[in-house]
Amino acid sequence: MLQLDLQSRQPIYEQLIQKLSEMISAGAIKPEEQLPSVRTLARDLGINPNTVQKAYQELERGGIIYSVAGRGSFIAPGNRANETLCRQSLIRIREAVADGRRTGLSHRQVEETVRSVYEEGTKHD
Repeated sequence: MLQLDLQSRQPIYEQLIQKLSEMISAGAIKPEEQLPSVRTLARDLGINPNTVQKAYQELERGGIIYSVAGRGSFIAPGNRANETLCRQSLIRIREAVADGRRTGLSHRQVEETVRSVYEEGTKHD
């Protein structure tokens, strides 16, 4: 089940996008699997249906999910959803490295940071 931090400064729709993306990447939600309806998910999470709709729209715009009129929203087929999420991650990494370069981080500092973050993640896998 999804858990959102309603006290967080991060908008709820962004948290929802992040949590669903993590679940897709982890394989907890499979390609072609149907997502809960907007109303059902909103009710279960105790949030406004417009918030869920906004998150679903963003995920659809990103190619991670697709909608079928009258049937609901589904995870993109095959590996498309995960490929999209990987591509988005690489874009964010490039942006972070570019920001680091602009602020004076050395290649070594960036490399060490990436290595330590990656190794920390593999400890939890």
